[in-house]
Amino acid sequence: MSREGERSMGTGTMHDGANDSLTRPPLFRDGSFWGLTATQFLGAFNDNVFKQQLLLLFVAVPTATGSMDLQGVATIAFSIPFVLFSGFAGYLSDRYSKRRVIVLSKVAEIVVMAAGVLGFIAFGFAGLPAWLILYLMIVLFAMGGQSAFFGPGKYGILPELFRKRDLPPANSLILMTTFMAVIFGSALAGLLMDVLDDRLWIGGLLTVAIAAVGTWTSLAIRKTPVAAPELRFSADCVAIPSDVRQAMRDDRQLTRALIATSLFWTGAALVQLIVNTVGKNQLGLEDRHTSLMVTGISIGIAIGGALGAPLLGHGVNLRASMMAGWAVVVTLVAISFPGSELTHWLGFRGMFVALTVLGAFTSIFSIPLQVLMQARPPEALKGRVIATQNLLNWVGICGAGLIYQAADSVLAKYELPPSWNFLAVAAILSVMLLVFFPKFERQSGPVITGSLDPLVAEKLRRSRNRRKPKETGDPPTA
Repeated sequence: MSREGERSMGTGTMHDGANDSLTRPPLFRDGSFWGLTATQFLGAFNDNVFKQQLLLLFVAVPTATGSMDLQGVATIAFSIPFVLFSGFAGYLSDRYSKRRVIVLSKVAEIVVMAAGVLGFIAFGFAGLPAWLILYLMIVLFAMGGQSAFFGPGKYGILPELFRKRDLPPANSLILMTTFMAVIFGSALAGLLMDVLDDRLWIGGLLTVAIAAVGTWTSLAIRKTPVAAPELRFSADCVAIPSDVRQAMRDDRQLTRALIATSLFWTGAALVQLIVNTVGKNQLGLEDRHTSLMVTGISIGIAIGGALGAPLLGHGVNLRASMMAGWAVVVTLVAISFPGSELTHWLGFRGMFVALTVLGAFTSIFSIPLQVLMQARPPEALKGRVIATQNLLNWVGICGAGLIYQAADSVLAKYELPPSWNFLAVAAILSVMLLVFFPKFERQSGPVITGSLDPLVAEKLRRSRNRRKPKETGDPPTA
C-alpha cells in the first residue's frame, strides 16, 4: 500500500476517490474479505453450538423442589466480559494492528473450546450438579471474553480494508454468512443434545477443530496500518474513552445510533431465551425442534442480509431501518398470544415462519445503523467507537438476562405462558424507535453517506483546543 494511501487511512479523510480505488481491490476479489468472512463464520458457528447447548441444558435445571430456568443467569455470565473488557479491547484495536488482535483472539478460542470439552466430559459422568453448573458458567464467561476482544478488531478493520462504497455490501454479506453460521450452529446444537445425550464431549471436539481452522483463515486478512500508534492506556480505556464521549457529544446521530442498537440487542437477547422456553415448556418440543425455531430467526436474518445491499443501496437508509423496526414490533405482538391450554396458536410450523419473518426485518433494521457507526467517527476513533458499541450492546444483553429471570418468575407465579414475554420485548423496541432512533437528515432525505467524518474530527480538534471561544451559533451535528 502506498504511503499516500496509508496517510489517508490514518487521518479520517478516507474517501472513494482515485487513491482509494487504486490502493484497495474490489470487494469480491479481495482475499482479506473472504478470510475475514470465513473467520467470522467459523467463530459464530462455534459460539452458537456451545451457547445453545448450554441454554437448552439450563431451561429446566433439576432442583430439590422441581426445576429452575437458568438461561438468564447464563446470558449474564456470557455478557459480563463484554461490559468489562470491550473498552480495553477497543484500545488494543486502535493501539495495535487489528489483524494481530483478531488472530490472537482466535487462538484464545481454541483454549476456551477445549475447556468446554472438559465440562461436557464431566457432564457425561456426573450429570448437572451445582459445581459443574458453576464451571460451565465460567467457560461461558471465558467465551464471552474471547469474543469481546475479537469484536472491535473485526468490525473496526472493515473501513481499513475496504473502500467506503463497499462497506454496505460488505456488512450485508458478512451479516448474512454470520447468521448462516448461527443457523447451522443452533440447529446442530439441538441435534447434538438429542443424539449424543451424555456424550456431548464428542461435539465439543468438533468445536475445537473448527476454532483451529478459524485461526488459520484469520491469517488471510492483510495487515493494515495501526490507527493510533501513539495512543496511551488510561483509566477511561476500560469504559468509554474521553475522545469517544466527546465524539458522542458532538455527533448526536452517532449517540442515537449507539443507544438504539443497545436497546435493540436487549430485545434480541430476550427473544432467543423466550423462544427456547416457548419451544420446550409451552409447545413441548424436543431440543432439535426448539433449536430449529431459533434457526428460523437466523434464516430470516440471512435473507434480510442478502436483500440489504440491493434494498439499502450504498448509504445509510434510516427510513427503511425504522420501517423494519416497526415491522419487528408488530411481529412480536402477533406471536405473543398463546393458544388454548397453554400451547400457542401458531404451533411449531407457524412459529417457525413468524420467527423467520422477524429475523428478516431485524437484519434490514440493523444494517444501516451498523454502517452509520462505522462511517461517521474519525479514522483514529473507529476501533474505540466500535468497542463502545459492543460495550453498550452487551450492557443491554446483560440487562436482558436480568429482565428474563424476573419476567419468567412472574409468569411462573401466575401460571401464564412464556409467550407473553414477547410483549415486553415489543415495548422495549417501541421506546427505542420513538425516543432514541437517529433522526432523518434534511439535506439527504433517507440516505446518509457518512461523509461527516472530517466535520466530526474537526469538532474534536476544536474541543481539545480551548484557546478560541466556542461558537454558540453552530447547530449540533445531527
